[in-house]
This record gives sequence, structure tokens and C-alpha cells, in this order.
Amino acid sequence: MARVPIPPARWPTRAEAEQSRLFSPLPVGATRLRTRTWVPAMVPWRASEDGHVTEAVLDWYGRFADGRPGALVVEATGIRDVPSGPLLRVGDARFVPGLRRLVERVRARSHGETRLFLQVIDFLSIRRRPEPQKFFERFLALRSEHRTRLAEVTGEQRWLEEREELVRARLVELPRAVLVEVLSPRELEDLDFGHRQRVTDLHEEEIRALPATLPPLFAAAASRAREAGFDGVELHYAHAYTMASFLSRTNTRPDGYGASLEGRLRLPLEVLAAVRAAVGSDWTVGLRYLSDEGIAGGSTLEDACVFAPRFAAAGADFLSLSRGGKFDDAKQPKVGEAAYPYTGPSGLDCMPTVHVEGGPFGRNLAHARAVRSALRTAGHTTPLVACGGINDFELAEEALASGACDLVGAARQSLADPDWWRKLELGHGGEIRRCLFTNYCEALDQKHVEVTCQLWDRDPSTAADPRSRDGKRRLLAPPWETAPAKG
Repeated sequence: MARVPIPPARWPTRAEAEQSRLFSPLPVGATRLRTRTWVPAMVPWRASEDGHVTEAVLDWYGRFADGRPGALVVEATGIRDVPSGPLLRVGDARFVPGLRRLVERVRARSHGETRLFLQVIDFLSIRRRPEPQKFFERFLALRSEHRTRLAEVTGEQRWLEEREELVRARLVELPRAVLVEVLSPRELEDLDFGHRQRVTDLHEEEIRALPATLPPLFAAAASRAREAGFDGVELHYAHAYTMASFLSRTNTRPDGYGASLEGRLRLPLEVLAAVRAAVGSDWTVGLRYLSDEGIAGGSTLEDACVFAPRFAAAGADFLSLSRGGKFDDAKQPKVGEAAYPYTGPSGLDCMPTVHVEGGPFGRNLAHARAVRSALRTAGHTTPLVACGGINDFELAEEALASGACDLVGAARQSLADPDWWRKLELGHGGEIRRCLFTNYCEALDQKHVEVTCQLWDRDPSTAADPRSRDGKRRLLAPPWETAPAKG
């Protein structure tokens, strides 16, 4: 696919921006946004290994706050008090002081103009792809069925009674064509990709208990977010994670929490209800979910249009749409690495580049328009956030004017230039650093290293910004030197 050029932009004057929809206010639940500009959650890999806010985290969000967006959503923050690497966590009271510092930093850097939401998430266990020998020696639960199949494919009955360590050693030696006759499809996947828990693994007590454990976990996390001073939470119901998996058509749980549309909605609605009960009606609670999973047998736009009015009726103060990003079609990881849900076709749906047909520019707006129409037809005025390749004023303004959305989200463009919203508003559009949509940033995220933008390092600024661990990349966007001292 040939590279799609970045469309030329006509930037507004300050007067035009002041009269625009984009820079008009909007109430969102119990809070009010100064403008309809929205920075969606991005994971920067800057938290401490035990999930605490660091100076690097404060610098990251402070830099976005400089651009004074209407809303800034903090990265997917884990609701469980379990080790999860350098990702923020809110699963215990000890995380609250650091999160409060984060709120204070954003308030100060945005001059109090940016509302701050914490995105809260649950995710299930996933292992790295193992060495074959390690898989057979340690991870495979050897059963009588394996012995029977091994005896059948080799014609050697001794495997029915042979010592376990010898059976495992023989499995390691089997050629692939034979191995597929011995292992189940799920075991082959565990060998090829690494074991990944699913919401349908009802043989595991932890998975069976999710409908009982998740509502109080989300509710407690939201309560801590309110204690820390956030303006609200965004419940993460999107992509490859637990709540999205309950919503998915691939959820076949027979216990009332899957199989049918009502079953798939049941836990997401129960989580929303638990959160609302915990934080009250005077605090903003929204959620992010998918307009289309983009996988075989997955949920589609039709589902998204049904979900939206149900979420609104249940008390969601805003809905934010994403797309794709599933494990189901992810590429096989290298040995020693974990599967990454943004490497397959659904991943490209989530973060389309300039190498996809038509390009990424406003790619999701048709879906957003359909979902918003379903909301309005059902009588709900719930604000809808749309995003996806939005990197100029006229595209953003048209999205609002056409009824595709009520709020305009831009993640990669905001990463490229955190000041771009403010530059637009003040009539400095010609100074905007426009995203190239090559997914340089996404490649860093895949490696679980500090996310940066390639454009930052092309800036001639001599500011002594901190550098990545390898010393090659600047960790913060260059400052906007021509920015007025005050708004």
C-alpha cells in the first residue's frame, strides 16, 4: 500500500477558533469542560515497577496539560493490587498520594483549565511465549489423553505407562505435524503464543468468580480516584482486556454472563452500577468501548449501537469509542515475549497508519456517527468522544458539526505536539507539529519502553530535557517557545 500523504490544513485565526464548536464548553456529567478537546489515555511506561507515580509520570502529564485540552485521560490504571510492571495502579490506598500529586501537577500546568479523568482497567494473566522444552517440562498439564494420543501416533504402547519425565521428553522431540495430533488446540496456542487467560475459562475458580470480584474492585478504584482529586473515571471496556472480553460476541460463558447480548452486557452494567453507587451522582463516570472488534466472530457496529443506549440509561456520563486492538488476531510473538494485541489486522484498525487504504484521517467518524445516532434516537444526550487520525482543525470541527461526536479525541497528534490544542485556539496553527501516523510510538509501546515521538528529536531546541534509558530519545516534547506567558 502506497503511503497516503498528510492532508494539507487550513488553520483558523484566533477569532475563528473562539467562535468554533471545538472551543466551546460542554458539561460532562458533574463536571464542565472548557473546550471539546480530549486527550485519550496513552500508556507511557513511566510508572515505577510497583505501580507508583514517578517524576517522569508527572512530567509526562504536565506536558500534556501545557496544551490545556478540555479533558485529559490518564493511562489505563490497574484496579488490582498485583505486580504489573511500570503501569500505574490504584488497587490500594497507598497509591492515592502519588495520584493526588498527579492531579495537582495537571491543575497547575493547565492553569486549572483541564479536567482530569483516570482510566481504570482490569486485565487477565498472559505469559510470554515459552521455549518448547520449557513448555513441555513445566507448563503442560500432562493428562492421560496425551499418553493415549502419543501411543497412537507413534505406535508404541509403552507411553501409556512410561514415567512422566520420559513422556515429556518425547513430546519435545515430536515434529510439528505429529504434535498437532497430540495436543489440544488450546495447548498448541499456549505453546505458540504463551498461555493467556480468557473470561470463558470457567474451569479456573478465579475466572468463574469475576462477576463477583470485579464490581467491588472497580468501585474501590473509582473511590480512590475521587479521593485523589480526579474529576471522574473512565471505565476501560475496550480492546483486549477483561471487560471488553465480556462484551464480545466471542464470550460464550453459559453462567448468565455471556452467550447472549443480555448476558454479555450483564457484568459491564453491574460494574457501572457498583462504581456509581460508590462515588455518587455528583462525580463523572464514563466508559470507553469498541465500535467494532474487527475480528472473526467478534462484536460489530451493530452491537455498539445497542450497547450505547444501555450504558447511557445505566448512568454513564460519557461514552468514548475506540476500535479493534484484540489478542485474537495478534501476530505470533518471539520466544520470551508476550503477545501484543495491536499487531494484527484489528490492531491496525485501532491505530491505522498512512499505509492503510484511505489513510487514518477521520477513519472512525462514520462509526461514531452511527453510535451517536442510536443514542439520540433512544432519547439520550450523553456526550460521545470520537477519535482516530484527527490532526487538523477543519476535520475536528466537521466531526462536531456533522453530528459524529460531541468531543474530539486525538492521541497520536497530541503526543506529537501536546501544545497543538492551544496553538489552534490562539491562532498559531502554522506552528503545529503534525503527527506522521507511522506508529513509531506504538512500536515503542510494544517493546514496553518509554513512549516518545520521533518528531521530538527533530526539533532544534537545545532544552536539556531528560533522555530515555538508552540516552537516544528525548522523553518530553520540545517546549513551545513562542507560547504567550498567560492565556
